[in-house]
Amino acid sequence: MTANVSEKALKIIRKMQQNELTESVIYEKIARFAKGEENKQTLLRLAQEEKAHYEIWKKYTHQEMKPEGGKVFWYSLVARFLGFTFAVKLMERGEENAQEEYQLLAAEITESTHIRQQEEEHEQALLAMLDEERLQYVGSMVLGLNDALVELTGSLAGFTFAMQNTRLIALSGLIIGISATFSMASSEFLAARSEGRSDALKSCTYTGIAYLLTVVALISPYLIFPNSQYILALVCMLAIVILIIAGFTYYTSVAQDQPFKSRFWEMAIISVGVAVVSFFVGVAAKKFLGVDL
Repeated sequence: MTANVSEKALKIIRKMQQNELTESVIYEKIARFAKGEENKQTLLRLAQEEKAHYEIWKKYTHQEMKPEGGKVFWYSLVARFLGFTFAVKLMERGEENAQEEYQLLAAEITESTHIRQQEEEHEQALLAMLDEERLQYVGSMVLGLNDALVELTGSLAGFTFAMQNTRLIALSGLIIGISATFSMASSEFLAARSEGRSDALKSCTYTGIAYLLTVVALISPYLIFPNSQYILALVCMLAIVILIIAGFTYYTSVAQDQPFKSRFWEMAIISVGVAVVSFFVGVAAKKFLGVDL
């Protein structure tokens, strides 16, 4: 079947054949440890479709291929730590870049149009069927994360100039952070219970963990730098805030098909804005109260 296919088209087909086989193996591996029978079956169906596409392309190349081991290992690792929904949607995002290649093939191979249509419609429908527990509690994690970023960023920025000692700032931030973690988690638990939800404990746990991890991350610069380098610790803390916001926003944008830029800038402006205001509050409080630590 290669007689009427150009070398340029064959090069694209070989690449796609390799990708289809690799992704088929990835889906199979993830299905082995994915929770929920429906999720397992959905992932296996995706694996079968990718393998079927591989067989179609093989009719043109007449080549047997092996899956890319590095790619299989990477996406399996991502699935274990960040969830299988995030991993497979991140992988499928890569196929969006193949749009131009499919258009080039369509002129020579009519089957490519059918495969592209199946990739866009059927596989997206299957991906929408995935139901992962951790994604059901993204709202709880966002609540804990946002509150910790805004409250603790503001507190640490205010303490930075008022105290001018990294250890005192870290101590104060730690006390506030741990207290706020229990306060936020208990509030989420009571709110969920008042709504009659049976998952109140899980919901508050996700909120509390997100809050506590944020507290640890933001306080860490004040524990690392010497007492006198409080400004450098503040700059590093703000950099960590931006990284946390970027990382979590990217995660939710992929896993939940949400826009990245608008959500990122919204959270970043609020968190950094509160930090700037709080810093000047600390300056004013130190000056007017005449406190010298």
